[in-house]
Amino acid sequence: MEEPILVFKDVKKVYRGGSVGVEGVNLTINKGDFVCLIGTSGSGKTTTMRMINRMHDATSGQILFNGKDIKNTDPVSLRRQIGYVIQNIGLMPHMTIYDNITLVPRLLKWPEEKKRQKAEELCKEVELPEEFLDRYPSQLSGGQQQRVGVIRALAADQDLILMDEPFGALDPITRESLQDLVSDLQKRLKKTIVFVTHDIDEALRLATKVVIMDGGKIVQNASPEEILQHPANDFVKNLLGEERLSQARADLSTVDQIMLKDPVKVTLGRSIPESIRLMRERRVDTLLVVDDENYFKGYVDIDTITSRYRRATSVSDLLSTDMPTIQNDTLVRQTVRKMLNREFKYLPVVDHDNKLLGIVNRTTMVDVVYDTIWGNSDDDIAEKEEDQTKEQETATVKGE
Repeated sequence: MEEPILVFKDVKKVYRGGSVGVEGVNLTINKGDFVCLIGTSGSGKTTTMRMINRMHDATSGQILFNGKDIKNTDPVSLRRQIGYVIQNIGLMPHMTIYDNITLVPRLLKWPEEKKRQKAEELCKEVELPEEFLDRYPSQLSGGQQQRVGVIRALAADQDLILMDEPFGALDPITRESLQDLVSDLQKRLKKTIVFVTHDIDEALRLATKVVIMDGGKIVQNASPEEILQHPANDFVKNLLGEERLSQARADLSTVDQIMLKDPVKVTLGRSIPESIRLMRERRVDTLLVVDDENYFKGYVDIDTITSRYRRATSVSDLLSTDMPTIQNDTLVRQTVRKMLNREFKYLPVVDHDNKLLGIVNRTTMVDVVYDTIWGNSDDDIAEKEEDQTKEQETATVKGE
């Protein structure tokens, strides 16, 4: 059973003047989770995170950290048990990188040898040269400073790390690089991270759980895949956007959701005349071949029958086995790539025992891609075509 590191029980925060920051928050975060809190401005995501290390105190309810109510822990002592990374990095400009990294270990009175070893180890983790430890923040680039900010939060070996929009001010390339870094560190070091962001793509990319907030309340708490496949309400749908949802429908669908379940097939013992008659009736030029228990064996096509039927008595004599198969739980996006790289018009779908379940063909793949780009309904398609016609007419009038 997964062990919780952080539990919110009916937590509420009311500010002076009576405005409600968060209300009725119930949330369990297990050890090793990467949780992204996301929502529009004023949704309560930052307030929720800052209550964890008592930068804000909850008005009512309980927050348990490793099973203990944080109200009974001195705020300074609590913060030394929790790593923290903020957007503007917060490195001390008058301190060396080494002193910045070992700030909390120094407060915890670690011996010098242990602090030095930890700082050097963390620099290697984020591919910073060891000589950087003697430099000052102003001598590093923005991305390098952010890496130092990340490893400073790890220096005291805290199990829980809070990150408050840490990459919001960075350029896209640096930001993506640091996202990869944090994701990799979290998995390798088995840290629990609570990460506030306003960027839905960042949340979907990093999180094991995405907590979506609106008006101080949690409206959905689920894995990225679950949120993309089953958004809780219109607010979540709007936050995700139709284009992202459409793409997810294709990306997260499996082959068994789109396959044709009535493939034209014959058994190994069927005669050649029977097979030709079945081809004519079903208007196909290829038959899939199975044994008596429906295990996929290969295929026979009209060209093979035409050239070799005089020497054959049954389908087994003409069997070809070079057709690849796709398992029923394969993602559609992987199937598209596989079909585009092959000359086959369709591919058999089998289960993990290699029993034939159906087929996917190029037409089905085109439909999936078309739905992803244009939408699912005839109305969507008609509307898109109408928009294109209007654009063309406007361009003609303007002489473009």
